[in-house]
Amino acid sequence: MNQSPPREPSRVSEPHVAALPFSEAAAVVERILDEVCRAVVGKRDVVRLILSGLISDGHVLLDDVPGVAKTLTARSLAAAAGLDFSRVQFTPDVLPADITGALVLDLSTHLPEFRPGPVFSNLLLADEVNRAPAKTQAALLEAMQERQVTADGATHRLPHPFLVIATQNPIESEGTYPLPEAQLDRFLLRTTMGYPSEADEVQLLAERVERGTDEVSVRAVCDASTFAGLQRALENIHVDGRLLEYCVALIRATRSEPQLAVGSSPRGTLALVKLSRAAALLAGREYVGPDDIRGMAVPALAHRVVLGDEAWARRVDPEDVVRRAVDRVPVPQT
Repeated sequence: MNQSPPREPSRVSEPHVAALPFSEAAAVVERILDEVCRAVVGKRDVVRLILSGLISDGHVLLDDVPGVAKTLTARSLAAAAGLDFSRVQFTPDVLPADITGALVLDLSTHLPEFRPGPVFSNLLLADEVNRAPAKTQAALLEAMQERQVTADGATHRLPHPFLVIATQNPIESEGTYPLPEAQLDRFLLRTTMGYPSEADEVQLLAERVERGTDEVSVRAVCDASTFAGLQRALENIHVDGRLLEYCVALIRATRSEPQLAVGSSPRGTLALVKLSRAAALLAGREYVGPDDIRGMAVPALAHRVVLGDEAWARRVDPEDVVRRAVDRVPVPQT
């Protein structure tokens, strides 16, 4: 039997991308935001938060009921930012190889060949991620953290940028597998879409009737290379040393909160700084302010904490606990 030669791990380094100048970066994010909000009506603040996570080079978890435009938001963001988009509908029978790809036999050469899965895209929508068993959920861990996939001893780098937007339905428990804390910690932020206001829902219907089709055309306002430059631009957003100490104080406050068994990890500290820089950029500032940090604390930290037994039994909301911890920490004067 013919044996294939040993496979060398692929060593594709991450391409060097120059940061966009601040004025250009601020203009690009506003154009992306405006374009997406043409499709996602009445959710500008939520779209702004999700976009903050993506330009921070982080993954986003959308935790909400069906029909509130989670998939539409992800698809529209990919289209407006010029990113390759793929979607995986997670079900109990989805296997890890269905996501990452697998070795298959090439009939023309009679040699094994790696066929990449849908994870090889710029933006992956992991739809209803909690419907897949733990083994399949874990297939995303290496991709999300290391931006690579390992198959048969060979390492395959994912495209740059690589981002995940995952959705889950919080009102159903039958046939679902809750995400473990290790995987929740990989998400830069978690948020909800929420129902639209009455006026926004009327506007949504009026635009649908006028458009004459369900589909909303979203044009690309930049490409993947420009979006990567936008991500690099965050490194030029100034963070005062006292605000770095403030971020650490907020994290440590969650670790001493009586209703929490486990506070936020150091990864949460890094996430808070990243998201605060993104908030400053979206606000048109080249520096982070205390309000940027406070505004991002709950989305960045609430999914990283673990309630104590008594608080869990009383169905305490982790977001409320994190808000109380944040309110206890004095805001520095900068």
